[in-house]
Amino acid sequence: MDLWLIYALGAAVFAALTTILAKLGLKGVDSHLATAIRTMVVLVFTWLMVVIVGSQNTIAYVETRTWVFLILSGLATGGSWLCYFHALKIGDVNKVVPVDKSSTILAMLLAAIFLSEPFGIITAAGMVFIGIGTWLMLEIKKNSDFRQSNKKWLFYAIMAAVFCALTTILGKIGIEGVEANLGVAIRTVAVVPMSWVMVLLTKGHKKISAVSGKNWTFLLLSGLATGGSWLFFYRALQLGNTIHVVPIDKLSIVFTMGFAALLLKERFSKRSIIGLALLTIGTLVPIFI
Repeated sequence: MDLWLIYALGAAVFAALTTILAKLGLKGVDSHLATAIRTMVVLVFTWLMVVIVGSQNTIAYVETRTWVFLILSGLATGGSWLCYFHALKIGDVNKVVPVDKSSTILAMLLAAIFLSEPFGIITAAGMVFIGIGTWLMLEIKKNSDFRQSNKKWLFYAIMAAVFCALTTILGKIGIEGVEANLGVAIRTVAVVPMSWVMVLLTKGHKKISAVSGKNWTFLLLSGLATGGSWLFFYRALQLGNTIHVVPIDKLSIVFTMGFAALLLKERFSKRSIIGLALLTIGTLVPIFI
């Protein structure tokens, strides 16, 4: 098994844990404040990893171009997080996650256009499966009481997907020529001020006293899981092509849906299960054929 594949699978598992733990931690907490709290955990975790591997000594050799793309990637990550976790707060995991993971399609297209990565008929077919699978998993409730909230979570989930795709492409460019742990840590520095500015603008800091011990625990664990996911994902990006790494990472949807059923007691219709199967096939076919 290729090393990039192992790292990508590890990223998928940690990404799934991130979503479930965040969903549990978001109950009764302002989504922007929750995002900012998680970001601080990721910041500490990623820089701790930098110190452990000793790559802090190479920071002086990081080129300006690398700094620019890593910071832009971090800002895109901040935008993705703010949208994604707000969508999670007002929508079901089994609806929000498929839309967010549709960023796979956009990321693959951008990789082919801007990174000149190989893009053939099989890859295109895989993207079609992913698109159809995502559509099947979207079951908007028709009850008028939920109609407005459904529109809101869908909008935020779509924006999260767009920012996520930009994060991947910018991160792929920026991570080249820098140690993976250091690259992730630099990106995180850009995310922190953005997330806290949003907290201040929405006056979320006034609600910090309302965060319970249980919320803190789940948000801290979610932050650690995010740090682990990032470290695995960007190491995989260094070793493999974006067009292959991103789909494997997005297989976190399989783990996420399983955790949602077990821990959050969310239910899936036959349509959702078929959609998940098609999405999974579309993800794996371009890689193994």
